Amino acid sequence: MADAVAELDAAADALYGLPPAEFTAARNERAASATGALAKQIKALRKPSVAAWAVNLLVRDGQLADALELSQALHEAQDELDAPELAKLGKQRRALVAGLARRAGALARDAGTPLSRAVLEEVELTINAAIVDAAAGAAILTGRLVRTVHADSIDAADLVDAVAGSVPGVPDRPAPGRDDLAARRARKAAEAAARDADRAASEADREAARIEGKLAKARERADLLHERVDDLRAELARIERDADAADEKVTDLQDEHTQARDRAKTAARAAQRARAAVEDAG
Repeated sequence: MADAVAELDAAADALYGLPPAEFTAARNERAASATGALAKQIKALRKPSVAAWAVNLLVRDGQLADALELSQALHEAQDELDAPELAKLGKQRRALVAGLARRAGALARDAGTPLSRAVLEEVELTINAAIVDAAAGAAILTGRLVRTVHADSIDAADLVDAVAGSVPGVPDRPAPGRDDLAARRARKAAEAAARDADRAASEADREAARIEGKLAKARERADLLHERVDDLRAELARIERDADAADEKVTDLQDEHTQARDRAKTAARAAQRARAAVEDAG
């Protein structure tokens, strides 16, 4: 029995570090190479969520050791009711969780699967569960997470469902029955959907507020531009009137110029005749 558990754990160890996109094909190939009950158990292994896979990467990278050391210190401070120490450790925990989540994001990105903000939040919740609960920490450190774990819903059955293969600390506890497991999974899925919906609603509200602000600015700019257009149209009308008046002035002056030239020509001819008369008289 122990050998069968070890064989399944070994298969799961190899599979749950793979990118989710490669999991199914690798699992099926490994199941095809096994025999008997082991082949069926490998075939039944569930594909990990992207967040669970990212935490598995973090475990394989050895980055959760600091988190579990902080977990031990936190438990000791709680036992001793050391309020100042609890406050300091709480601040350290938040910083450590955020840093480990960023590291998980970097590992996932290097593996070709960048994490969304929602997935990173699930990673943070799981790292936090590893810190505040020793059983969750041991389960998460297997590196065989199928789904994420939250500190507010940790029990043996939950950990069994969240980890592929055996779960440290609960070797003698049977897995939940099929009906109970289905109900629990349905509840977890509904809770996850509700969280996603809440996040989506909050994001939609923020986006609507952002667009509303941009709309108000756009309307203000449009109003200013329309006022400017009205001013320019009035200015254009004035200039057109001035241009028409200038055209009329040009026409009048052209007429006067033509008349003056005609008079000058007439006077020149008269002067020429007068000079000729003077010459004849002499």
